Amino acid sequence: MNVLLGVFLHFLGGFASGSFYIPFKKVKGWAWESAWIVGGVFSWIIAPWVVAWLTVPNLLEILHSSPNDTLFWCYFFGLLWGIGGLTFGLSMRYLGMSLGMAVALGFCSAFGTLIPPIVEGKWNELIISIAGQFTLWGVAVCLLGIGVCGWAGILKERESKGINLAIAEFNLRKGLIVATFSGILSACFSFGLSAGKPVAELSKSMGTNQLWQSGAVLIVILAGGFTTNFVWCMWLNYRNKTGGDYLNFKPGYAKNLFFCALAGVTWYLQFMFYGMGASQMGEYEFTGWTLHMAFIIAVSNVWGLVFKEWQGSSKPTFRWLSAGIFLVVFSTVLVGIGNYLNSL
Repeated sequence: MNVLLGVFLHFLGGFASGSFYIPFKKVKGWAWESAWIVGGVFSWIIAPWVVAWLTVPNLLEILHSSPNDTLFWCYFFGLLWGIGGLTFGLSMRYLGMSLGMAVALGFCSAFGTLIPPIVEGKWNELIISIAGQFTLWGVAVCLLGIGVCGWAGILKERESKGINLAIAEFNLRKGLIVATFSGILSACFSFGLSAGKPVAELSKSMGTNQLWQSGAVLIVILAGGFTTNFVWCMWLNYRNKTGGDYLNFKPGYAKNLFFCALAGVTWYLQFMFYGMGASQMGEYEFTGWTLHMAFIIAVSNVWGLVFKEWQGSSKPTFRWLSAGIFLVVFSTVLVGIGNYLNSL
């Protein structure tokens, strides 16, 4: 294993996740559901199959030979992850971008990182070993950093219009319930990868390079996520009468298609790099979920600075933001030390 390479690959995945929505800003004249599902076709169907076909020898044979119950659980967790992604939007609706993201990703990070080792019976090992303690401290610092970033966001909103004015439907009770629900279900992507380990092992035994061992698993998980999003977006297309967005070849169609495809492929890259990074993290590969969440938070906040979303905020608010980004980055150092000690 190469832990440093694993951390770097997780950074690339977090960068892709924190950046994927930028191309959607260039899509003009299409409803959200239309742009989202077109991007989703590239993200959850086309890109996974193309990459796996190029990197996984005997791909179809691997999928055909994999246990049916394993494929079912991968797909099922993908379905749940898809619901988590959809309800994530409701978190923003009731809590605002900063607080909603902090709560949802905080729960997502905690559940996605800690539940797999608990299910696998490794919790006592984590508590008593020095490597495990570093790992748990890394998770704790990550959650603290996410909370600090969220507090910076709340201060920013108060300094602009006031939190109740900036968020028309602000509802703390509803928001916390929805964000908790979203965070738990979004963590199912991590569970899907854990459930797909037999497929990854079969893939390696049939000649797949370790870096690409999750390629076949991603096809199944993302198919589940696509199913959930497809059903919801088709319903929105029907209800809002927006299906003609991608069925009518009006001026600007090619441009919209290009930026949807770019956003979708970038969105997929987070999963590709996440799977590659997990292959390098050793026995504690579950800690990659913490790294993934931390890098998403850091990158998304940096993009917020680039696009001047924090313009007009006070110096104390900027200091809170800087402290939050530092903590999430520092958490990756602790997790990396834990993995290194475990590999000795």
